[in-house]
Amino acid sequence: MTEDRATADALAERRGLETEVYQPAEDSALLLEAAEEHVSGGDLVLEVGTGSGYVAAVLQDAHPVDVVGSDVNPVACRQARDHGVEAVRADLVAPFRAAVFDIVLFNPPYLPEHDFGAREDWMEVALTGGETGRAVIEPFLEDVGRVLAPGGRVLLLASSLSDLDEVEARAAEAGFASEELRRETFPFETLVVFGLREESADGSG
Repeated sequence: MTEDRATADALAERRGLETEVYQPAEDSALLLEAAEEHVSGGDLVLEVGTGSGYVAAVLQDAHPVDVVGSDVNPVACRQARDHGVEAVRADLVAPFRAAVFDIVLFNPPYLPEHDFGAREDWMEVALTGGETGRAVIEPFLEDVGRVLAPGGRVLLLASSLSDLDEVEARAAEAGFASEELRRETFPFETLVVFGLREESADGSG
């Protein structure tokens, strides 16, 4: 293979990754800000839907924590590994069997289908959250408590496009007390990072 051909193939692969894998944006930065404030040395962190691995890579490079990334998109897993992140192909937290994670991060697909348009590719999977924008958030909330270590916390990014009040209500139904850790408003949406802790039997967080 000639050098020019090898360069062309590398550029084509990079462009393919950029169109098939969600790249860092304002929501990624907001989740990272919250995560950096709440991780502690020795934490085991899981980033669900790691995408390019940006948040996970920055966390593990800047803090004394161990980070695992998961994503249903095999192309995203490959890109995250290229960034030094241990990445597992997974549908949400399905393959994880033990309650070991001190922090679980998730920047979910939250665009309602009618706000995004019809596509059939990995970018649609990364961005669209069904009719309400909560089609992925709700099953995540129902199952994530299973993998949290005692006292563990979930940092969940949510958008006004998928109804912030309803996200909090669904979190409460799943047994979580919530607090708002970060909020940023843009022309078409407001983004919030919720900190979620499992409520104890007496109702406290």
